[in-house]
Amino acid sequence: MAATVYILDDEPNILTTLEGCLRDEGFEVVTQSNPLAIEEDLERVRPDVVLLDIWMPERDGIEALSIIKAFDPSIEVIVITGHGNIRTAVEVTRLGAYDFVEKPIDLDTLLRALNGALAHRGAERPAAPPAAGGIAATPGRASRHQRTLRRSVVVGGMGLHSGEKTGLILSPLPPGSGILFTDINRGDTVPALVDYVDTTGFATTLRHGTTVVHTTEHFLAALSMYGITNLMVKVHEELPIMDGSATEFCRVIEEAGIEEQAAEISPLIVEETHVVGDEAKGVYLKVEPSEELIVSYTIDYPAPIGQDTYTFHATGPEAFREEIAPARTFGFLKDIAKLEQMGLGGGGRMDNFILVDDEAGRVMNTELRFPNEFTRHKILDILGDFALLGRPIV
Repeated sequence: MAATVYILDDEPNILTTLEGCLRDEGFEVVTQSNPLAIEEDLERVRPDVVLLDIWMPERDGIEALSIIKAFDPSIEVIVITGHGNIRTAVEVTRLGAYDFVEKPIDLDTLLRALNGALAHRGAERPAAPPAAGGIAATPGRASRHQRTLRRSVVVGGMGLHSGEKTGLILSPLPPGSGILFTDINRGDTVPALVDYVDTTGFATTLRHGTTVVHTTEHFLAALSMYGITNLMVKVHEELPIMDGSATEFCRVIEEAGIEEQAAEISPLIVEETHVVGDEAKGVYLKVEPSEELIVSYTIDYPAPIGQDTYTFHATGPEAFREEIAPARTFGFLKDIAKLEQMGLGGGGRMDNFILVDDEAGRVMNTELRFPNEFTRHKILDILGDFALLGRPIV
């Protein structure tokens, strides 16, 4: 039996358009323009998913969302609005909405949200091809199950370089979807894949057309180490820096819970040694065969950082959470003016990065969490960038 979608919107043209499109996709569709009829409709229709306009004169969409969740918490709600922002998105997600879609509605974005909501609910849905940027994995040697989060969660914070308040809405996605960054205002999507890397100066930036996502590495490292392969990440341009580490991302993943999916994903198997850079001069990246993912990083900076080597065995989320995730990003006092001239570093605060005065040979603003916190943080960045390969590495 096809899944039932209930659409509540006070604009008749939107109801007509969405009803036609979704019926063509194989859904059962019921529409309503009067938000005061929602209680009666819920009893009669008992939908799998509700598409809910958040701005309606007769009844506020926040109130309608609360009514839906009180009637049946298992009904998934996708909020649609033409006047949204990150604060609205955070509020409706905390109230139980599965996703948040901006008007004018892009059909591909809406279908991704619908299929994700139905997969989360466990309802039957029409067959659909994988979302753009998806992973076409073939089970093979050392294959493992794909994973997503059990439920949607919200993360708030500040962008390190923009200096603006920002946030993330993390929503489960079906197998084969991949990690998708979606602009919370426009609905445009950037897959978390190396093909979409735009710049790597001071942070990793992804771009697809005019859609840009900055500072992805800490977050992607956490997803990778927890084995999350399918996730919708709603964001506006820059991910929050949190305390400069990945600890909060670990907490959020564990709070949401991890769902193992039936589909498998094959890791990338390194069969031979590859070197990028000049190994003789000590400035290089070497990848060589191993039975497990091991990252060894050597750092060589003036005091107080000095020369250090740290080796991380990626044996699972626990090792990452304890050894690598707490290591914070760092910057040099001499670079502050340069960053400001480039329009970067506006969100740098004394509690979200390590400020180093290499001329005086001291850390200026905090106590280190590890004697080799700088080296560990470099490994965090590398793990985040490796995640852009779209598959685990062995």
